Amino acid sequence: MKKVITYGSFDLFHEGHYRLLKRAKELGDYLMVGVTTEQYDRLRGKLNVEEPLLTRVENIKKTGLADEIIIEDHPGQKEEDIVKYGIDIFTVGSDWTGAFDYLKGKCEVVYLERTKDISSTILREKLHPIIRLGVVGTGRIANRFVAETKFVSGIESKSVYNPHKENAIKFSLKFGLRAHYEEYEKFLDEIDAVYVASPHEFHYEYTKTALLQGKHVLCEKPLVFSGAQAEELYGLAKQKGLVLMEALKTAFCPGFERLCQIVDSGVIGTVCDVEACFTRLASEQSRERTDVEYGGGFTEFGSHTMLPILRFMGTDYKDVQFHSILDGQGLDLYTKANFVYERGMATSKSGVGVKSEGQLVIAGTKGYVLAPSPWWLTKYFEVRYENPGKIDRYEVPFYGDGLRYEVKDFAVQINSGEPDNRKFGAKESIALAGVMERFMRLRNVS
Repeated sequence: MKKVITYGSFDLFHEGHYRLLKRAKELGDYLMVGVTTEQYDRLRGKLNVEEPLLTRVENIKKTGLADEIIIEDHPGQKEEDIVKYGIDIFTVGSDWTGAFDYLKGKCEVVYLERTKDISSTILREKLHPIIRLGVVGTGRIANRFVAETKFVSGIESKSVYNPHKENAIKFSLKFGLRAHYEEYEKFLDEIDAVYVASPHEFHYEYTKTALLQGKHVLCEKPLVFSGAQAEELYGLAKQKGLVLMEALKTAFCPGFERLCQIVDSGVIGTVCDVEACFTRLASEQSRERTDVEYGGGFTEFGSHTMLPILRFMGTDYKDVQFHSILDGQGLDLYTKANFVYERGMATSKSGVGVKSEGQLVIAGTKGYVLAPSPWWLTKYFEVRYENPGKIDRYEVPFYGDGLRYEVKDFAVQINSGEPDNRKFGAKESIALAGVMERFMRLRNVS
């Protein structure tokens, strides 16, 4: 008897699911179907499941195609099940082509073509209006962003804008987007929200135009390089009842959110000092090392390092001083920003040509928090005390590039009508822009 196994969430069961199971059944004599639990879906970063496990299992039973249904609830289970049940064929939809080739040593792996124009996304749209998202820019971060949006319900990347037509076409074909534009106004006509991932200097222009056209905006960091411009944009968003969010992904990741909860609980006492470091050795030919006006360590990574400073020390700093190591063209390879507060201090270290330990330390009157490198992708952190034998360790799942978490917050904020984001809102974003402005002014003078 030839045994076949397949896995999935099977959320909002539809004709495509049925056809997939039917073709899987035809591959052998006995079909086993693994259904993922809600907890496992969340664990692997899938945030777009609508129905509870029992409903999804019952829908599969009703098809009469499954000889046996099992529950998938942990990583590595597929390999275990193949051995345990003597599976001959593992099969999934063609959108996962190549992802499970590692199982070929244990059984045959078959990727089945999915039914076009039938998906759980279409059914979700009938339940809740899908936020039609347009992407501005086709660079590195935009590529990662579009891939991550599929993990979030209620929002879908529909189109891309790039003034260079060939780049827009290439990007839309790569990700299967419905449209591409080289004219910004036409691009805005077909969407509800915009993700701005253009070069830094165009953030203000693209964001303001989108807000004036009634579109919600998620803009990559730094939002702008002027406190006044940031105030203007957030004021415009508020006036029009729109969501404006700076895409500082660390602020929205579950690990950093958990870290904030621990610090806010008072377990380390009063926070007196924050030290945050983010450095990367960028190629000398990269934008970060060649763009004299907008490149450099602080403009690239300073937003990240200022996040915990503004979050735990506040936006009302007394002074900030910058010390940089510059290259021959005046671009900062490494910058320390030293903040002074009424009752504390903080240090931001960022660089594109100098490497340092990328950790986060939050010092308090009863203990301190240590988040090791790369803290901006927070997967675990420790709370340490005067007693070296007492260490509390916290581990939090982190999946993908972390971008799915900011996308989720963006969608939730739009649907809930919340005027501001509590994790990183207008006040912090405006303060960040003000620090950037001071840095840019000093760099231009020097």
